[in-house]
Amino acid sequence: MPQVRRILDARALPALADYERAGGGRALRAARAAESAAVIDTVVAAGLRGRGGAGFPTGQKWQTIVQQAGGRPVTLVVNAAEGEPGTLKDRTLLRRNPYQVLEGALVAAHVVGGDRVIFGMKRSAGAERTRVEAAIAELDKAGWLQGTSVECVAASDRYLVGEETALLEVVDGRPPFPRVAPPYRAGVDEGHPVSLVNNVESLANVPRIVLEGPDDFRSLGTAESPGTMVCTVSGCTPRAGVGEFELGTPLVEVLERLGGVSRDDVVAVLSGTANPLLPATALDAPLSWEGLAEAGGGLGSAGFIVIDGTVDLVAVAHGVSRFLSVESCGQCTPCKEDGLAITGLLDRARSSAPDPEDEADLLSIMAGRITDGARCFLAQQHQNVVLSLLQRFPSALADHLEGRTEPAEPFPIVPLDDIVEDEAVLALDELDLAADWGDGSTPSPSDRLDVRAP
Repeated sequence: MPQVRRILDARALPALADYERAGGGRALRAARAAESAAVIDTVVAAGLRGRGGAGFPTGQKWQTIVQQAGGRPVTLVVNAAEGEPGTLKDRTLLRRNPYQVLEGALVAAHVVGGDRVIFGMKRSAGAERTRVEAAIAELDKAGWLQGTSVECVAASDRYLVGEETALLEVVDGRPPFPRVAPPYRAGVDEGHPVSLVNNVESLANVPRIVLEGPDDFRSLGTAESPGTMVCTVSGCTPRAGVGEFELGTPLVEVLERLGGVSRDDVVAVLSGTANPLLPATALDAPLSWEGLAEAGGGLGSAGFIVIDGTVDLVAVAHGVSRFLSVESCGQCTPCKEDGLAITGLLDRARSSAPDPEDEADLLSIMAGRITDGARCFLAQQHQNVVLSLLQRFPSALADHLEGRTEPAEPFPIVPLDDIVEDEAVLALDELDLAADWGDGSTPSPSDRLDVRAP
């Protein structure tokens, strides 16, 4: 299937006037003229699922927010804190057309009873923040806001900022420590006790759904995964790229079109750090939540890191483990301590200097201990990736443990800063990050900062 262009423009729109000439603003006017419940029902019928990773039905989320708010003011937080390794979709959307995301956000805020929109972005996304702030100023001057406050918040650069409840903590001026309670049960401040968090790509789909209706949206995709997905491909590829595809497209076509890869060269594919390693035998799986789950992987935020035969899979698993154990906030002791233990075990295996008990220790931790008491998904991600190495590529680890493989070079798993002239630019400075997000003087961020999320 060819690439499509529903929400990912071929080039950047220079100004709001260009967006308006293409029909921009009509969806917001239509939503403001309609019953809010009818607009939400339209989004429900369209089957739009959150594009941030979890795939939760967007319309259902809006309905829940309305029920929980009970007429109280709502803040819409736009999750633009993209930091999943291998993913560049949200920043690409904001670079090319921030207006459609803003229009989708204003529609969402209006129908759930919100009067405040906050874009939560990482400090490192300076160019995207400047672009969004300029677009907000244009919308304000053009009279789009109509009393709705819209602003950007520069959050920390930590991975957990992308987790909904951690993002709400950051917006409130606290460290990115995930909450136990779902986000709709606690807002960003006392004046706005209920918050709705939606991903950039999710909101980019809203204007078309409001204008064209559910049938149009469902004309592409599958019954369970309607619409399109903006994908990123990098790793062991001739080139890196971002493109929009109909959901249901075979994964191998996405890899070939964006990355220029030959399926014969692929050994495995990582969908960020959230899902199991997908073996090359599963490359024909459909690009959808249900298709990749059935194949034993996951869609996530559609950031695919390709692994070929030149890379050691134990080094890949170690790279993922190092990233997740360092980025763990430390509120849940098993996540941090067992995570660091797994990283150490895999590092010894990668270096071909294992202890005889390493495999048994790894299996013991992976049996479920690391996820004990987990208040977010990070520990489960750790388990997903490492277990997939043990279960799907058992010889990779065994060869190291039994001395049949030479030491392997580390494989960097870090956020994707940019793609320049088809080359992936990795945030390699993240490899120096200490496990306490600071100077390494304490075991974890929660100990160093002495702060706990409510």
